[in-house]
Parts: sequence; C-alpha cells; structure tokens
Amino acid sequence: MHRIAVLALEGVPPFELGMPSRVFGNAQDEAGGPLYEVTVCTADGLPVASDAGFTVGVSAGPEALAAADTVIIPPTHAMDDLAQGAPLPPALTAALAAIRPGTRLVSICTGSYVLAAAGLLDGRPATTHWLHAPEFQRAFPRVRLDEEVLFVDDGDILTSAGVAAGVDLCLYLVRQDHGTAVANRAARLCVVPPWRDGGQAQYIDRPVPEPTVATTTATRAWALERLAEPVTLAELAAHARMSLRTFTRRFRDEVGMTPVQWLTAQRLDIARHLLEASDLPVDLVAHRAGFGSANSLRQHMRSALGISPIAYRRTFQPHDPAAAAAPA
Repeated sequence: MHRIAVLALEGVPPFELGMPSRVFGNAQDEAGGPLYEVTVCTADGLPVASDAGFTVGVSAGPEALAAADTVIIPPTHAMDDLAQGAPLPPALTAALAAIRPGTRLVSICTGSYVLAAAGLLDGRPATTHWLHAPEFQRAFPRVRLDEEVLFVDDGDILTSAGVAAGVDLCLYLVRQDHGTAVANRAARLCVVPPWRDGGQAQYIDRPVPEPTVATTTATRAWALERLAEPVTLAELAAHARMSLRTFTRRFRDEVGMTPVQWLTAQRLDIARHLLEASDLPVDLVAHRAGFGSANSLRQHMRSALGISPIAYRRTFQPHDPAAAAAPA
C-alpha cells in the first residue's frame, strides 16, 4: 500500500490539512479496499496550532516522513519570515532531511515556501497561490514560478495553487497512480469535479495600476467607454495628441503593457463579468465586450485563461441550464 505522510505545520489551515486524507482515503480498488495509507504527522511529533483556533494532535512524528512514499506539505500561516529569507526551523529541517531519496514531494498552496526554503525547488518549475506569487518570486528567484496554473508536475516534486487546487492535485495523483476510473470515483465521493479546465488565471484579480501622474489616463478612460467598438492604436494616439511611437512608449511605462494588450485585458474583464453574471449567449457577450465574434472571444480566452467561454461560465454558474446544454 502506498504510504502518504501529511506534514502538519504550525498555523496550518484545517481544510488543506484534511484534504489529502479525504481524497486519498476515497481511492479504492475494485473490491473496495484502500489504496493509500495516510498518516498526519508533525516535525517533532508534538501537537501544532491550526489557524482556526484549535490545536491539531497527531500520532506520528518525523518517522512517518522517513517511511513515506509521498510526503505532502499543506500551507502554513505562521511562517511568514520565509518570504524574507529566514531559514526553516531546525526541527523542520531535520524532519525533511529524514525523507528518503526518491520520495514524491507535494506542496499545497504556500507549502511551496517550505520546499523552496529547503532549496528543493531551485531551477525547477513550481506554482503557489497567485496572491503570493510576486512575494514568492522575490524570495526565491531560482524557482521557475508559474502563477497561472492549478498545479505543476515536475516528476518527483509537485506543487499546487491555493485551496481547492490542492484537491485537483490530489485527484491528479490518484489518476496517475491508479487510472481515471479510480480517480473519478474518489472525486464523486468527495462531491467535486474530477478535473477542472483552465488554471489560476481565471481567478486572478488583475486591476490596472493607475499612476499618480499619467499622460494617457484620459485616453484610457475614453477607450473604456468604447470597448464594444473597434478602437485602433492610431485613434488612441490621436486622442492623446501624441505620435504612435510616443504614445506606445508612455502607455507601456504607465500601465506595464502595450495598448493592444491593455484593450484585450479590459475586454476580457467585461466578457468574464457577463459570463459570470448574465445568461447572454456567447456571441452577444463577445459583441458587447468588443471581440466581434464568439470565435474571437473563444481564442482570446483560451490564450489568456486556458479555458473556453462556456467552460468558464460553468465554473461560475454551475447550475445554469443554458451553459450545461451548450458545447464547450
């Protein structure tokens, strides 16, 4: 039986801590027998405080890590100093050192900070919660961070984004270990989808930074009122009373992207809002957002978010009969 050790750290969120036990505990063979043995442990075998106001008592210490085939590290809200370059606590360093070579390592959400602080992610692809991505990149520049995916599989080390992405990764591991049928049954028992389309990009709030003094502010406000219409770069520059070259340079300096990229982002925001909050047909959503056609909207959403308009609507309107009946 595959042995999984879940390492509970001080300040662990209970939901993420219990997630592996729930998902892997529901993975069964054809006879209904368990396929995984899940043990929750701490670095020293002592209880730890969760971030929910109660203490987590465990029956195992670092010996569970040494015996495990897979080690899962849920997030912690009590080790913020890792982002400032602080070392791991000695007991945690010793516990990680006890893990056998070749053991599969998995982090959920900011559990990636522990792997990164231990140097285990240097030069490797990884992810974490999108909200912490800028901080993570500053703290661990050697890690090839991808903030827009739900999880990253780099062979013996796998990392996931925040909260529910941990469920996605656990189900993915079950699927890799035992096939789709076993993973789908585990998902049904957990009452969660066996697979989610897209990545973190569809959940990231991306406000456009407004500079204190911006020479293109008025033009951006003008463009926002005309997003449903074709707006050319030449028209933007003319409104700002600048040459194309000067306007493009200043726009990028102030906003951090090109005018075309910015227009597309604003139109995607409108389309996302309409898909979330209305039952308008996709072609009408595309027209109101300024994409012209459903096909154009579909291409832009797949490129930016990794998901189709219908699949996006299903995510935010799971009980919408129109979305359920339409092809993705």
